[in-house]
Amino acid sequence: MPTYPTVIILEVRDPGWIYNRKLPTGFGWFHPNLSIANALQKSYLPATTQVLIQSAMSLTENVFLPGVPKERILKSLAASPGNEIASGKLLSPVSSAALAVNSIGWFIERTDLFPAFPGMESLSPAESVDVEYQARFPWRGGHHPWLDGAVTTKTHLIGIESKRYEPFRDSKKPSFSDAYDRPVWEGIEPYAVLKDSLRTGDLKYEHLDAAQLVKHALGLCTDAKRKGLKPGLVYLYAEPTDIVESEHGRQDIARHRSEIADFAKRVASAQISFIGVSYHSWISSWTSSNPELHAHAQQLRSVFKL
Repeated sequence: MPTYPTVIILEVRDPGWIYNRKLPTGFGWFHPNLSIANALQKSYLPATTQVLIQSAMSLTENVFLPGVPKERILKSLAASPGNEIASGKLLSPVSSAALAVNSIGWFIERTDLFPAFPGMESLSPAESVDVEYQARFPWRGGHHPWLDGAVTTKTHLIGIESKRYEPFRDSKKPSFSDAYDRPVWEGIEPYAVLKDSLRTGDLKYEHLDAAQLVKHALGLCTDAKRKGLKPGLVYLYAEPTDIVESEHGRQDIARHRSEIADFAKRVASAQISFIGVSYHSWISSWTSSNPELHAHAQQLRSVFKL
């Protein structure tokens, strides 16, 4: 029996927009060295597999809203360890990365239009905007954190951690290696306290991935210092309409909000600005009369059920 390489396998019964709710969820994977066209041409797919593709070479194109710099973002995604492209996760109808690159990435070439995050208005205007930003720890080796986006202003480096459905799935167990016990927490001691409380289990969150935020904060503080800037961290989260529709979902959303508020209170005295803001609140603050920005806001709300 031949061994088939891993390719993307789709059953696309509605050949329209990739996020259409009618689209089945039977996604497979990309093989990074094999295009769909080659897979079909060389008959690598099992004969029993039904593959209905409107335009095989443009599936990834459909992920991006108008005006988003596709090539640059795909290059950034390919360079990050999230494996969003090769795994096919970017094509998922519930992709968190797709929301992040479309909302933040749209401003890469429109930096002057980037709306300040509520609570960080004094840090504007933005001088650069990017997606998939690596914030390196103050040591070599190991895994350094990647954030979904970064905004640089005249005075600040602001990292963005974007969430969509993740907070409403299974909670993650906090994990910190011994490297985090090094004396590297000057100015952000509240995060070190959080680290220890999360590690021992004295502090638990059901929806908020606090350990990830602690690591992001340390990396951002280190990078900001190298650049001669002050650090900021934004937790940008979605509250999808299909979650809101159920009583259980509304309870989860309320707990998530409460955990964000608790986290913010615990780190308020640290020398890194932290805010938690929903996509709904951020997009609602876009008061510019620019027609492109207005259209982009409408598309984000519609496509991603915000």
